[in-house]
This record gives sequence, C-alpha cells and structure tokens, in this order.
Amino acid sequence: MRLEPEYHKTVLDNGIRIVSERIDHVRSVSIGIWVQCGSRHENGKLNGAAHFIEHMLFKGTDKRTAFDIAAAIDSVGGVMNAYTGKELTSFYIKVPDYHLPLAIDLLADIFIHSRFDPEEIGREKSVVLQEIQQLEDSPDEYVHEYFDGLFWRGHPLANPVMGSREGLKSFNRRRLLGFFRKKYGGGNMVLAAAGCLQHDHLVRLVDEAMGSLPKAVPGPVVAVPGVKSKVTVFRKDLEQVHLVIGTVGPSAVSDGRYPCFLMNAALGGSMSSRLFQEIRERRGLAYTVHSYMVPYTDTGMLGIYVGTATDKVADVITLILKDLKELREDRLTDRELHVARELVKGNFLLSMESTDNRMTKLAKNEICFGRNIAQEEVLARIGAVSREDIRDLAGAMFDPSTVCLAALGPVEEADVGLRWH
Repeated sequence: MRLEPEYHKTVLDNGIRIVSERIDHVRSVSIGIWVQCGSRHENGKLNGAAHFIEHMLFKGTDKRTAFDIAAAIDSVGGVMNAYTGKELTSFYIKVPDYHLPLAIDLLADIFIHSRFDPEEIGREKSVVLQEIQQLEDSPDEYVHEYFDGLFWRGHPLANPVMGSREGLKSFNRRRLLGFFRKKYGGGNMVLAAAGCLQHDHLVRLVDEAMGSLPKAVPGPVVAVPGVKSKVTVFRKDLEQVHLVIGTVGPSAVSDGRYPCFLMNAALGGSMSSRLFQEIRERRGLAYTVHSYMVPYTDTGMLGIYVGTATDKVADVITLILKDLKELREDRLTDRELHVARELVKGNFLLSMESTDNRMTKLAKNEICFGRNIAQEEVLARIGAVSREDIRDLAGAMFDPSTVCLAALGPVEEADVGLRWH
C-alpha cells in the first residue's frame, strides 16, 4: 500500500515553483500561492505593506470587482482566503476538483490584474485600522505582539504584521505598487496544490495564466541578532495579567526542531503536559496555559503563555521556571517522552488527511528545503529523538541569559521578574 501521494515539481521560466501531490480518494483540490514576503522584509515606513497588499488583492481587478471575486468562489462551494506572517504571505483556494481552472484563473487575476484603486485603498485603511484596534482589545492575543517587540527589539522580526496607525496613514497607490512589483514576482513564489489533480494539467494551467508574471528573487534579510534576557510590563486595567515567557528556539530547518517538537509537547503543548497539569489542574492558577513554537528560516522562538490573577503572577512564573530548570537537568521521564512522541506523530498523521494541510506542508518544505519531506522521514526523525537530545536542547535554550518575559495587565514591573532558583 502506498503511504505517500504522488509528488511532482516543476519550475516555470519566470521562476514560479509548482509542487503538487495527487490524492485519488478525495474530490477537492487545495491550491495556494506562497510569497516569500512578510513583515520581516519591510522597512520602517513600509511596515504593514505586505498585510495591506494581502487585503488589496481581493478588492478588484481589471475584469472582476471585489464582489465578483467573492461570488466566483461562493458559486462553486469553494473557500478562498489569505494570511500574512513575518516571512510569508499565502493566498489559497479550495474547490471541487473540476473547478481547478477557475481557482487558477482567480489567483492569476488577483496577482496580475489587481487595480489598487485609490478609493479602495482609502476604505481599506479604515478596515485595517479596525483590525489593529480589535487586536489591541484582545489582551490574550496582543501580548504576543508585545512580546515580539521586546524579544526581537532592533530587528525586522519585531515588526508587527499589521503595521501601525502612523504607517497606515502613509500608504498610497504608488508606494504599495512599488513594494508589490519588487517582491511579488515569480522567483519569489511557490504554487502548491494537493488533491485530485494531474500535475501536467496543473502546470499547463498555471503557465498559461501566470507565465507572464515578471521574475523577482528574494532580497537579502537582516541577520538575526543575539537575544538577551529582558523583562517588560505594559500596565493596563484588565481583569487578568497576561504573560509570555520565551527564549530562542530552533529554526524551521534546524535538526533541533524534532527534539523541540517533543519538548514542547511535554512542557505545555497538550492537556496532559507539565504546565497544564501543574498550573491549571493541580493548583487552579489559570484557565489558559500553553507553550508553542514559532520557527523562522534562520532562527526560532519557544514561548509560554498564561493568563492569571494579579496575586498569582509570582507563583505562576516560579512554576514555569522550575519546569524549564528540570528539563535542563534531564528530569523528563521515559513515559513523558513516549507520550510526547505519540502525540506529535499522531497530530502529524491526522493533519495529513486534510488537503489544506498537505498543500501547506508542500509549500513550506519547498521554501525551507527545496524538496518534499516524506511522511516516513518525519516519523523516523521523531522516533529517533532521545531524552539526551531534549536535555541538550533545553540546556541551550533555557539559559537565564536569553529568557525574556512580557506582562500585560494590572501589574507593576517590580512585581514581575525571572527569579531562577
């Protein structure tokens, strides 16, 4: 029995890399264009441009209005969306397999023929401003952006994806189009598709629709600086204090990512994890507590989030630091390692039953490695992680000189600190 779907890769003359997986037992196709451009690639004046352009590509082309774009997908029962991150912007569509030509035509249309109408730009500034304000009104989400600004201070990774109110005001058609034409070319794109499709047919459709797109190549990125331990507080009148504690983690291409997957699962990545069981279940100090990984192409971050009462902040921080110290001292048990391994493997295998997730995996593997990484290889690497691997990684990551803390809520800086014992 074949475990892996049929994989193919083709590079067009203008640099677009087309990667696909044929999955015979589904009737859908998930297809996305991934641009190697995000807030990390913006300077101060253009911070937020990639996110704003993501919005503008849905606001009308030379042959379709914004309503026409939405109606074209709704009329076939499909889904179309996009998101912007610090390193990538993705535009993706999921449709029944027989509507693949429509999906490609829509993607090509918004990339090649978007109008960037000045009136639409003005209206969208108001929409993005509301999006920024909504984030700021959600402290459990905003604390992560606040932490990024502290953790990556002085580096483009600190740039907020949505930009700022001040920067938003300066956006105009000329500046946005200049950024778009520089970054959104064929050599800076991956088109990934997964589902019921034929690769040769996919390539013909994409070449006909997007072969005229100019070639552009990724520009240089600023080297990642060393991170030093910092603590900061954003005092705000809230019911809870929202905390993020984080440290430098493995990059998306580092071999250390596999031990980090398992360490994160054991630390705070599940309901049976150390932090969830100790802080929520045994002590009742928080409703939400979890750890998470944020990998980039050349670095990464492991963070821990918790929302707790003001008078419980010190207890929560002490418990988190205790667990980090124990991981450095090789106190992860064999059972914890086994549970973490099975959790990570299970989550991965279940995610691969979705054409959306398979499409995303294809794109990110191509961007990071230039090849597809088979399921068997991923599972083997997860299975090979030892307790010693996790101990060594924890020793490097949970160094008091690099662990940072950001707090948002009704607390003073004097009441928040990283006190290692």
